[in-house]
Amino acid sequence: METVSISLGVVVLLVVVALAFDFMNGFHDAANSIATVVSTRVLKPYQAVMWAAFFNFAALFVFHLKVATTVGQGIIDASVVDHHIVFGALVGAIAWNIITWYYGLPSSSSHALIGGLIGAAVAKSGFWALQSAGIYKTLLFIVISPTLGFLLAGFLMVAVSWICRRTTPARVDRWFRRLQLVSAAAYSLGHGGNDAQKTMGIIVMLLIAAGLTGPKDPIPMWVVISCYVTISLGTMFGGWRIVRTMGQKITKLKPVGGFCAETGGAMTLFLATGLGIPVSTTHTITGAIVGVGSAHSISAVRWGVAGNIVLAWILTIPCAATMAAIAWWASFSLFS
Repeated sequence: METVSISLGVVVLLVVVALAFDFMNGFHDAANSIATVVSTRVLKPYQAVMWAAFFNFAALFVFHLKVATTVGQGIIDASVVDHHIVFGALVGAIAWNIITWYYGLPSSSSHALIGGLIGAAVAKSGFWALQSAGIYKTLLFIVISPTLGFLLAGFLMVAVSWICRRTTPARVDRWFRRLQLVSAAAYSLGHGGNDAQKTMGIIVMLLIAAGLTGPKDPIPMWVVISCYVTISLGTMFGGWRIVRTMGQKITKLKPVGGFCAETGGAMTLFLATGLGIPVSTTHTITGAIVGVGSAHSISAVRWGVAGNIVLAWILTIPCAATMAAIAWWASFSLFS
């Protein structure tokens, strides 16, 4: 692709905005990692966020950077990328995250970013600028990730219930309070591995457009480390409004249920990250929590709350895309 004229100051500014999104991602999605372990009272809130933040960062040493490549090169055509598109995409995603955080809705930071990229690219160049293969794969996993989380968590809940059928409830609770530390760590590892890479993809997209790195060059280590550190810091500050929705409003959880939900969600995230697919950690853990509740009884799930969450999922990409298109237009009009 041809490089565009982007000053170093603009690149630095946009990297800071991208890291702000990364921080907001951790802040917004902290509930995904800690809601179950807090609601079951296995850890106190401050302990839970420290635990989750540590394993967010530890993902640096576990996962390959396939998701970053998908976001950076597989959603929109690289030839249209400039600083206005990067700015529009980030502003659209951040704005939608703030709105959904304010109302306590666990929407997807990932799909807000994808929507932002789509909206900014279409505003500049039309629909031809979109990479259909990467978008279809992402859209497909909007359905697959919560469904897989639902099935795996529900299956685990049934299996554990059968295995522990002759064990006293107090003993089951005691064991799974310990095991939930492991499942929460695994889920946080998957969260960091998938979500931090999305911001890496945006930053690399910007660096390639500015001619500061090549399309086939490895991702600079400063980008990798800064994204993992920033999402971990965001998780440490947490989004407590969403913790309540995820941890208590959908269904009541005990340690055994929290373990099954986190384990089912972690398995889904590990699979998606290994395939290089940017999925929603929010969708995944919500599906897993509903799966655990459904394994007990259909009536154990507050379907009205779950329906509001699904509505937020449906709105995320078009709303983020619309706000990104407006931000792109404002940036292009004022600074071209």
